[in-house]
Amino acid sequence: MSHPHTHLRPGTPPPPAGAADWRAWSQAWTQHVPLLTGRTDLTVLVAPGAAGDAPECFYPALNRIEVDATYIADSPDVTDPAKARHKRIVPTGYGLLVHGAAHAAHSRWTTPPGTPPILATVADLLEESRAEGRQRARRRGDRRWLRHVVTTLLHPDDAAVDDAWHAGQLAALLLARVDARIVTSKDVRPVRAAVTGVLGRKRLRQLRDIWREAHTCDDTDADTMICLARRWCQVLGIDPDQQYDTPVPDAGLFPGRLAAALVDYLAVAAGVTPAEYATALLAHRHSPPTEWDRTDPTEQEHRAARDLANRLRQARTRHTEPGRRPSPIPPGRLRTRHAITADAQTAAGQMPTAAPWQQRAQLPPEKPRLHLAVLVDLSGSMARYTQAMSSAAWIFANAARRAQATTTTIGFGDRTTVLVPPRTYPRQVLHMRTELATATFPEAVKVADQLLDLRHGRALRMLAVVSDGYLDDIPAGQQLVTTLHRAGCAVLWLHPADPPTDGEPADPDQIWGHTFTHATTLTVTDPTEAIAAIADAAVTALTQA
Repeated sequence: MSHPHTHLRPGTPPPPAGAADWRAWSQAWTQHVPLLTGRTDLTVLVAPGAAGDAPECFYPALNRIEVDATYIADSPDVTDPAKARHKRIVPTGYGLLVHGAAHAAHSRWTTPPGTPPILATVADLLEESRAEGRQRARRRGDRRWLRHVVTTLLHPDDAAVDDAWHAGQLAALLLARVDARIVTSKDVRPVRAAVTGVLGRKRLRQLRDIWREAHTCDDTDADTMICLARRWCQVLGIDPDQQYDTPVPDAGLFPGRLAAALVDYLAVAAGVTPAEYATALLAHRHSPPTEWDRTDPTEQEHRAARDLANRLRQARTRHTEPGRRPSPIPPGRLRTRHAITADAQTAAGQMPTAAPWQQRAQLPPEKPRLHLAVLVDLSGSMARYTQAMSSAAWIFANAARRAQATTTTIGFGDRTTVLVPPRTYPRQVLHMRTELATATFPEAVKVADQLLDLRHGRALRMLAVVSDGYLDDIPAGQQLVTTLHRAGCAVLWLHPADPPTDGEPADPDQIWGHTFTHATTLTVTDPTEAIAAIADAAVTALTQA
């Protein structure tokens, strides 16, 4: 889940646990916040889980700033918050306090009653850079700390798909901060290029005029902020009188250039490569639960991994294709330097060793590489398959190591879980557990694409899904399957022959036995048959490549 964009909340939040351990921080920052805001009626609460589901939040009704302590440190004794030097030790945590102080000092307007939610959302997006810009203008030194938290307040889900709404959202959250003089234009150059590619130069220029006008608004001018939000929607082609709610990303679309540009920006800010940042994000969001059991592989599993590796190695094609090789005689392309060398050797009475001609020869091509993603349904109706597919995940991963293939196994249910990441070779078998739903199938397909680049590349790509097809969002799943099929990725669907044990589904959108188009569907009667079908399909694909 992405961080909320608005850091101003009405109402009274529940008290977070662990506040007592961080009481010294709360007291020190409460004493310090008047210096940041010019207000003496504010309190600061620091605790793990504070600020709801955001890193930081300001509650105007309570005159309280809350900061999630997990963004400061693991332990409150990391430094003394009463000492001035503490801000250099925890710059992100202190930056969150400054961000909250910016809202407390300058976000003094409230959304008028009856405002459509989409207008309120846009106004809140514009308020982010407006409040920070006012804070920087009043206290120039605070820019240093606000820069530290821009990446904390952003999330790759802010650019989930390449549509006008999300491009505008990214522009408001990041590009507008350039004009607020929080970040530089050089910092956001890749993001600006991606936003321009989606919106076009004209619309982006119109949006920039809007956020620059917002930066000049008075701290209490709610009417102007809502008017600017309406203009923003009109530029994006949205009628707020017809579409009241904030647009949500289409679950059937893969992330595009917006998400890639945002990941690049966040990775540079974190001092890592985009691949390292994406890997860390996936590990944070999709790691297996700690309560899942691990066991040592059996001798049968070791033997199965060896057998599959041998089959994959033998299946890799060896067709010849034209190459180049030197030759002492024609035909071919004359290489002048080598011809002169050969003449000199002959004139000296030596046996010529230079090869003046370059001929095309039949050389073996590069062997195809297999990228295989296995998705396992973890709903209750698939309980009989989870243990066998857990074993299969270990077998596929260790067979791939010997056959120069790349595999990953992903479970989808209430959440998406990466059981075995690519290019990892687990020593133990991790046993999946069934869950209640299959709400995350579209997310699991997107994670598989992110890990193995199923829509691009020269590798032989395959997606195998072990599921009864009893899914929560079939249209989105079908859209993703179709996209992979058109991109050249083979989709294999292993469908159990048995019906669900707890009766027929009542929801018409959840169809038992649904068959996806653009996928090869096989009906299997037991888990071992599903494992064999995936292995056979991989071997056949390599043989015919």
